[in-house]
Amino acid sequence: MLKVKQLAYVLPLVAIVIIAIPVMRGQSQEAASDYVAPSQAGPNGKAPRMQVQLLNPGEQTREYAVIFYQGDEAFSGLQEFAEKYHVTSAHFTAIGALNEATLAWFDPQRKMYKKIPIHGQHEVIGMSGDIALYQGKPVVHSHMVLGSPDGTTRGGHVLAAYVSPTLEVMVTVDPITMQKRFDPATDLTLIDPAAK
Repeated sequence: MLKVKQLAYVLPLVAIVIIAIPVMRGQSQEAASDYVAPSQAGPNGKAPRMQVQLLNPGEQTREYAVIFYQGDEAFSGLQEFAEKYHVTSAHFTAIGALNEATLAWFDPQRKMYKKIPIHGQHEVIGMSGDIALYQGKPVVHSHMVLGSPDGTTRGGHVLAAYVSPTLEVMVTVDPITMQKRFDPATDLTLIDPAAK
């Protein structure tokens, strides 16, 4: 009777080990090219057709409509906008459509972003983000949710977003400066309200 009880306890443990081994193998088989370091997750394109309009001249808080068109890469365009207009603190939202994107998921164990490639026409259900200074230069941080033709969605941190036919970004620039600091625990630059 004792052997039967011991066997009843051992069998579930064996099943857990057998199930866990393939799961662990699947994680280790991910290619290094599926990941990108946070320091290399910056802009990688141009937005030559981008147009900008100040929406509330004379106010302390400035509001801009930053409009991208067919073929523009929006993430690098937002970075270009932030540099050209000397943005030190802002937040934004956007809607529109893309025909290609690279989103990402931050893996805290690897301290890297796992790339999520998106191909084909998708609706931008929502895009939001902020701009703050790191080492004296503006840095854009953005996330987005994309809708597929069948209504399913995919989302993540934005690495690249190729517009088709347009992306309408509404940017609110604040009258204060927000600073980022490097966080060695994650290898990310994080907003630090206490930083001056």
